[in-house]
Amino acid sequence: MTYNFTVNPDFNPSHLSGWFIFNTWLQKTLGEAIHLELYNDAGALQQAITDESVDLIYANPFNAAKLVRENGFQPVVAPTRTSDEAIIVVSADSPVTEVEQLQPGTRIATTSDPDVRLMSMIMLEPADLNTENTQIDERDSYVLVAKELIQGKVDVGFFLAEAYHDISNVIRQQLRPLVSSQIQVIHHVLLIGPRLAHRHADMQQALLSMDNNDKGKGVLTSLALPGWQSVEQEETEFMIDLMDTLES
Repeated sequence: MTYNFTVNPDFNPSHLSGWFIFNTWLQKTLGEAIHLELYNDAGALQQAITDESVDLIYANPFNAAKLVRENGFQPVVAPTRTSDEAIIVVSADSPVTEVEQLQPGTRIATTSDPDVRLMSMIMLEPADLNTENTQIDERDSYVLVAKELIQGKVDVGFFLAEAYHDISNVIRQQLRPLVSSQIQVIHHVLLIGPRLAHRHADMQQALLSMDNNDKGKGVLTSLALPGWQSVEQEETEFMIDLMDTLES
């Protein structure tokens, strides 16, 4: 039987080859046939989940919440020493130096990443801004969000912090962070679905020991990840509850 693995579409494009390398390593380590299928946007990924075509996923916090509570997925591991944070960014020549200076009608560029959008909108609350009195322009990637800012088509951009720091220096020199979240307990997580759940313990053990040998370290380097840490169901439930609280 072939199992299907995917990665949330918000991953850094420069890590594309790394995920294929990781998938090859995982197949050899577990002795299972695992197919890596990457989707262009959140809608396509959601359709695959609805069709029950996903058995393993590196999910953002928003998708993790739905997959655990509605689709029977279980947490396996999360990256060590990392958390998902959002950054609100303006162009380098913007007169805006603090959130409170933003006005109703502010034009926002963002991706379809719901947890980044959620955290960013919360950070706009000091300016009394919300989805009703702002203009939101959704783009397919963070590079395109940056382009909108540089071209002056929007006033602010929402970024996953990791994605912002991965943008080239040439682009970042034309941008300026305005404010960053510091929640620290929201993160991507590798989830395993019901059809592959019988390999949960084997997969977790293999991933936790990846950095114990040169081959595993090489795979982690290709993903720009320091390593993995185990994630218990209770930890994931706490993160899900926090996401629910932030949404309310």
